[in-house]
Amino acid sequence: MALLLAAPVPAQTANPLIDPNAAKGEHFHPQGKPASAATLELRNSVKAELPFEDERDFEEHRRGFLKTPPFTKIMADAGHIAWDMESYQFLLQGKDFPSIHPSLQRQAILNMGYGLYEVLPDKIYQVRGFDLTNITFIKGNTGWIVFDPATTVEPARAAVKFINDTLGERPVTGVVYSHSHIDHFGGVRGVVDEADVRAGRVPIIAPEGFLHEAISENVLAGNAMSRRSRIQYATILARNPHGHVDQSIGKNVSAGMPGLIPPTVSIDQPLQEISVDGVKMVFQNTPDTEAPVGMNTWFPEWKAFWAGENVTATIHNIYTLRGAPVRNSLNWSKEINAAIYNFADMEVLFASHSWPRWGNARIMEVLRAQRDLYANMNNQALHLANQGVTINQVHNIYEVPKSLQRQWAARSYHGAVKNNVRGIINRFLGFWDGNPANLDPLSPADIAPLYVELMGGAPPILAKGRELNAAGRYRESGEILSRLVFAQPTNQDARNLLADAFEQLGYQNESTSFRNSYLQLAAELRTGIAAGIAANANSPDVVRAMATEQWLDFLGISMDSRKADGMHWTINLVTPDNGEKFVIEMSNATLTNIKGFTKPDAELTITLNRSDLDQLMVGAKTFEQLETEGHARFEGDRRPFDELRSILTVFTPDFEVFPATANASPVPTNVKPFQFGSDLMSVAE
Repeated sequence: MALLLAAPVPAQTANPLIDPNAAKGEHFHPQGKPASAATLELRNSVKAELPFEDERDFEEHRRGFLKTPPFTKIMADAGHIAWDMESYQFLLQGKDFPSIHPSLQRQAILNMGYGLYEVLPDKIYQVRGFDLTNITFIKGNTGWIVFDPATTVEPARAAVKFINDTLGERPVTGVVYSHSHIDHFGGVRGVVDEADVRAGRVPIIAPEGFLHEAISENVLAGNAMSRRSRIQYATILARNPHGHVDQSIGKNVSAGMPGLIPPTVSIDQPLQEISVDGVKMVFQNTPDTEAPVGMNTWFPEWKAFWAGENVTATIHNIYTLRGAPVRNSLNWSKEINAAIYNFADMEVLFASHSWPRWGNARIMEVLRAQRDLYANMNNQALHLANQGVTINQVHNIYEVPKSLQRQWAARSYHGAVKNNVRGIINRFLGFWDGNPANLDPLSPADIAPLYVELMGGAPPILAKGRELNAAGRYRESGEILSRLVFAQPTNQDARNLLADAFEQLGYQNESTSFRNSYLQLAAELRTGIAAGIAANANSPDVVRAMATEQWLDFLGISMDSRKADGMHWTINLVTPDNGEKFVIEMSNATLTNIKGFTKPDAELTITLNRSDLDQLMVGAKTFEQLETEGHARFEGDRRPFDELRSILTVFTPDFEVFPATANASPVPTNVKPFQFGSDLMSVAE
């Protein structure tokens, strides 16, 4: 379908996230509350402490601006809205919103940059505000080298058209993926034709191990990560001063169609020089930082340094609330330090999020601020742990050094310091705090009735909750009211009061991860989980990139072990077109697989090409259809196949966090048995 831009939006594609009252500063929810006196007091103290007089970010954010596009919406090929900058225009009214942390409001305004920018004259350009990620265009001798082509195809396609319409038509002559998160590669089909890549005309450059990490981080817990992403990113929360205002490294995630073309050039050295279309680049491998595999890029002839997502305008997640392995804060600091000393004469710093900085002194100030805070969080969290401070205490004790607190580049808009230091303790010591009472904790719903009984029942808890809320003690209120909600899920007074506490905590938080989580769960407590279109990375490209072994591992998670008692069988899976073979064994209510073997006495052998298996994994075909078409062969007893299919669970990213919040209209699913059905959007950050 042709790209739809600037056209009137049909009624059926209207964005439900746009709130017509946002510009008036009115709440999107009928039960929503304004900022309380305690929240306003905290907000005023923050405004007095932070260096709002330092406006260099605003100067740098505007520098190099060339043109605004003639549209604010980008339509998805499927017919819905993939990107909508108009929904955030309320931020540009010059108002001071009491329901937004003042530092976060500053960041949200900076992230309203929308259009084409010149980073280095006649050499480096960026299209910003089309997605969570900037799309960077490096001008080569004959065409554009595209760095990080956004999350989905439609915004990436729009960006290429926009820059070509503005600066003149040029082909894409190279693509670079900075790291393995989908907002840095998912739009690739919007910038390049795969035929040109396969023919060797357009190289795609990525760090070693990219393809494996781009898929593996979110396969096994993908559905849980998707649900948690929709909380951390609040992708279905109204865009409103009392709702979603920013995503710290960009406005939001586009909701178009993601794709993936495998890289053709792998960066496997610590520093590796490559020239593409006449542009010399030195790639710095940075594994185990913001992503398991990643890289920065140095342009020696221009003294320009591209930091990927290792250095943006915020301290990032060490532990991300969506769920992922805890990141290596100390190594992250060391890789920034390596850039400082390897490329000491840099004059331009730009990245896949936020805005550039210019001038060596300014760049070094930003790099050192981030280097030092990543190292400080790591070292001081462990310093405290070595004195007996636990994972449940450290976030209340650790403090960012005063000198870093007053540097905008060291503020925690995306990550949260409280969350990060707990993650560091977890990385080294795990989740146990040393208290035997917490070795085998009861589930919240099981212990909650006892707490409610000991507190005298619902009436005194509600009274205390109101008292705590009135005093601005929202964390304490949350502790006792959450017990009541778990004990009495239908007690709407308790749910509403807990939502009020969460809401104020959301208003008070600088980190979008914390703000969004509080506000999203407040909305769910009031009226249940909302329906809405959220970005989904479960595309044919992504599924094709999965290893067969990863899919089989996913089946082992999808099957319900409680229904498998008494099952015992072996299946051989053979895929001739790629020479793979597997033994799949059901034993002790557990499904296992091993690559490179078949078992002569297996009850069943299934033979089909991996290319046909792809069709089954994306739900385009069933095993029966493939068998009828002659593309799948079953030899032996079909009982194991039928038994496995009967115990597979279809996962949907709408499970409850608090009881009784399920929506009457749950997320629809057309997932077929054996389809890889999890939503990989949680790959994002």
